[in-house]
Amino acid sequence: MDRQTLSIMKACEVVGVSRRTIYNWIAAGKVEYVRTAGGSIRIFADTLWRDAGAAPRSLPANVTTPAGRHA
Repeated sequence: MDRQTLSIMKACEVVGVSRRTIYNWIAAGKVEYVRTAGGSIRIFADTLWRDAGAAPRSLPANVTTPAGRHA
């Protein structure tokens, strides 16, 4: 089964966080990613929320909603 991947910017849009937050999650091992042959990073969509296709059960403390309020 192929896993869906997202660009950094698309992952930001989907989750509603900044690029810096995505990079922090990568560094902390909170999301899985792969580098393409060209060197780009692709985030595995199912690791943004460990339960693929479902709303997040518990977001990390630094995640805010698009309105800027903490979830």
